[in-house]
Amino acid sequence: MARDSDAGLDSPRSRRSSFLLTLVIGLLLGVLFVGSMGWLVLSRSSGRAWLSHLWSAVTGGTLSIDVSQPSVVDRIQRLQRLETVVYTMDKLVTGAKENPIFPDFLAGDRLLMMVHGGVVAGIDFSNLKPGDVKVEGKQVHLHLPSSQVFSTRLDSAKTRVYSRQTGLLVPTDPNLETQVRQEAERQLQEGALADGILKTAQQNAASTITSLLQGLGFEQIEFE
Repeated sequence: MARDSDAGLDSPRSRRSSFLLTLVIGLLLGVLFVGSMGWLVLSRSSGRAWLSHLWSAVTGGTLSIDVSQPSVVDRIQRLQRLETVVYTMDKLVTGAKENPIFPDFLAGDRLLMMVHGGVVAGIDFSNLKPGDVKVEGKQVHLHLPSSQVFSTRLDSAKTRVYSRQTGLLVPTDPNLETQVRQEAERQLQEGALADGILKTAQQNAASTITSLLQGLGFEQIEFE
């Protein structure tokens, strides 16, 4: 009778039952693991902290991010020419050529152009020097490079000659439109500077750098 009982324990039905029990336990453990990871994502405000916990759970080690002064300088320099503000304007610009002897209706050339353009400003972080960044624990003291205008361009699709008046005795000057466009770009940049585009570019760059450094784990960022 004992032999029959032992044989029953090793029957196909017993092995199947053991397999199903193992499978159920594995599924439960998997659900618990996924649920724990989801809780970590929702409860952690910092993605860096959550990533560190996940790495520790999987490997048993600690994920570390290099936040030394040279590394911080390198990360900021990688931003290169960071465009932080675009200033746009619509404007009427006039260009004219006059004759010192004859009146305009005989020898003048006058052009009125409706222009649309933009000025792009930001900071070139490739100019950042190692001495511009000081790391003290969870604090960073940073001296930002000065903001600058990167480009001033007219939108050709939205720029057009509004009117053109040429004297009866002179041909149309083909260079006048080019000169008016150049003057429009100058006025566009002048207007952007007057409206404080460089100050806005500096503020926006500071906001971007603050987000970058907070993502690295720094708690206090001061700009000089």
